[in-house]
Amino acid sequence: MTLEEVRAIDREYLLPREVAAVLGTDGQSIRVWARQCPQGLGFPTVCVGTRVKIPKEGFIAYMTGNGKGVK
Repeated sequence: MTLEEVRAIDREYLLPREVAAVLGTDGQSIRVWARQCPQGLGFPTVCVGTRVKIPKEGFIAYMTGNGKGVK
């Protein structure tokens, strides 16, 4: 998956597998990092129960260098 394909997704949140495809890793790694060390990812994450979602705009900002990082 490319960043342009991510931009074309018609949702506000991305799934870990979608982000993982752009980063060249697996979705489970993103899920684990989001729960254990979210600041280590560099982009925002939302954990609700067992679900992990990534705000699309925050991820795009991170990938394009326009993000401020996780605070």
